[in-house]
Amino acid sequence: MKMAEVLTPLWLSLKLASVTTLILLLACVPLGWALARWRSPWRVFAEAILTLPLVLPPTVLGFYLLLLLGPKGPLAPLHLVFSFWGLVAGSVVFSLPFVLRPVQGAFEAIPQSLLDSAASLGAGPWARFAALAIPLARRGMASAAVLGFAHTLGEFGVVLMIGGDIAGRTRVASIAVFDAVERLDFATAHLMSAILVGTAFLILLFFSWLNRPGAQS
Repeated sequence: MKMAEVLTPLWLSLKLASVTTLILLLACVPLGWALARWRSPWRVFAEAILTLPLVLPPTVLGFYLLLLLGPKGPLAPLHLVFSFWGLVAGSVVFSLPFVLRPVQGAFEAIPQSLLDSAASLGAGPWARFAALAIPLARRGMASAAVLGFAHTLGEFGVVLMIGGDIAGRTRVASIAVFDAVERLDFATAHLMSAILVGTAFLILLFFSWLNRPGAQS
């Protein structure tokens, strides 16, 4: 067993999960706020579209993303297929609901009376969002970050469809485990799997701690 075969995919997975989670938080905080405040019959359609990756088979989502990003797709000039940033693009789409829904739920839990009181005191829309809503929704955003990171860390189908299996470039931990099993290298597969299981367990412990009864919002 070569340690590079274990450490490189693990590092790539951690890097992918970190970058994806950061992008999703930057996108989902304003998007979740907008959805939480949107009072329109069209909101349910928007939520259904944004939540679709939650129920789609990963290979189906990966297939359509491959058509979109591939050589004949409209986004072909970006050269994202079989690259790290292609993995990021696919991961952002695939993990979007896992970040958006907790963030939106946290904003929806803020009493409208608080926002109305702030408005009556002269706080504008931006002030109500930045100075009131975001601090009150911080636990929801923290939970969203944990879920998004964990979900991205365990991806397989989408990243395989978009990134393939290129050592040091797109071979994340989940794909490396599959490769090790295929070549009957169970020692490597055991080690990588144990690390992923341990990491997932710690992430779930942290998530449970964030949502423990009696925790301050």
